[in-house]
Amino acid sequence: MRFLAIVAILGLSAALVSGCGSSSAEGHRPDGAGVTIRVPADAPTISAAVSLAQAGDLVLVAPGEYHETVKIATPRVTLRGEVREKVVVDGQLKRDNGVVVSAPGVAVENLTVRNHTQNGVLVTGSVKAASGLPGHGGGYDTGDEPIRFLTSFLVSHVTATRNGLYGIYAFSAQNGVIEQSYTSGGADSGIYVGQCKPCRTVVRDNVAELNAVGYEGTNASGDMYVAGNRFSGNRVGLTTNSDHQEKLLPQRDSVVAGNLVAANGQAATPEQADGGWGIGIGIDGGSGNQVLRNRIAGNANAGLVLTATQDVPPKDNQIVGDVFAANGIDVGWTFPGTTKGSGNCLDSGVPHTIPEGLVTSAACPAAGAASPSGAWTRAKPPAGIPFTDVAAPPSQPQFPDARTAGPTVVPAVPEFPDVAKIQAPAASLLADRASVAAA
Repeated sequence: MRFLAIVAILGLSAALVSGCGSSSAEGHRPDGAGVTIRVPADAPTISAAVSLAQAGDLVLVAPGEYHETVKIATPRVTLRGEVREKVVVDGQLKRDNGVVVSAPGVAVENLTVRNHTQNGVLVTGSVKAASGLPGHGGGYDTGDEPIRFLTSFLVSHVTATRNGLYGIYAFSAQNGVIEQSYTSGGADSGIYVGQCKPCRTVVRDNVAELNAVGYEGTNASGDMYVAGNRFSGNRVGLTTNSDHQEKLLPQRDSVVAGNLVAANGQAATPEQADGGWGIGIGIDGGSGNQVLRNRIAGNANAGLVLTATQDVPPKDNQIVGDVFAANGIDVGWTFPGTTKGSGNCLDSGVPHTIPEGLVTSAACPAAGAASPSGAWTRAKPPAGIPFTDVAAPPSQPQFPDARTAGPTVVPAVPEFPDVAKIQAPAASLLADRASVAAA
């Protein structure tokens, strides 16, 4: 027994020496700093490799199907698959989440997450959310838990498909980037950013299709950029909204620029969109948002809808330079309850609007003027399909030099896009990564 105790003490001491390798029954970390831990060569599972990783390490995963929830609680770890479509974290419809990030500076790259009852990738500073609480929301936070932000993150070249809530979910997180990713079959939304202020987050160059909602930004305010994405073939393309189910109400100050928002109104999608269907962009109780130079086309009911959330009015939103085509109506402002909007303005050509003539009556700048309201007959949403039945993703691009590149350094604050240089995209934006045509 004394011998075993001495061995245990020596083993612990060795593991604590900076730069030394560490071993356990489930794997070995190579010697040094900023090392690569390979799965399964050094550790049999992704979770085992992550548990061995130190700040600055890379966990590099070989092709295979992995049945586990990977929880990353060590800062500045990079999790990367060698081949995006062949490194698959599969929840088998038994596990809530695929990858859960609760430490700053973590990068998740070049892999596929599918078949989870809640989220493919969850990035959060909330202890409850990281634990899968409360309830089906997996992170809606109205309790007494203090707001705790995760302070930097990166999700890049990730395919998230057939997940029961969100594909990629950043909640109570700041200073992040979600890029070059593909989401489909999100029963709530493909990409979700919620409860951050200021967010200082960039969502760019992604494809979200065949979801209930392509992108959702709920109570996501301040330096929040959604740029250069393709949101096509969902029930609803994109929403930026206020919601009493989360803290930091109301939502405000997002930039939605240079996106393709098209052909939203697909039947072969999950129904969980609060009855929404055939809408390109929805601003629901959000304020101070800039919707700039997007191509908004072929959305069955409306290109853009502006409305209030319960007692939260939309104020001072600017819709400028957008290209509208072949929507049910192009722009609809509607305030059926007692909560009205003000200061909202439209300067995007001569679209078909409800109420009529918004380009004239609500021209920019609106300077606090009350927003007019109208109503129109909307097509009834068709029956949807289970998220598990959504079509398989098309081929997606790989992370560059996935097998040979070192760990990724996630910046403390991401570089924000130069909005002035963003132009309305062509209908072919990211078409080579999508299965749903834009028209």
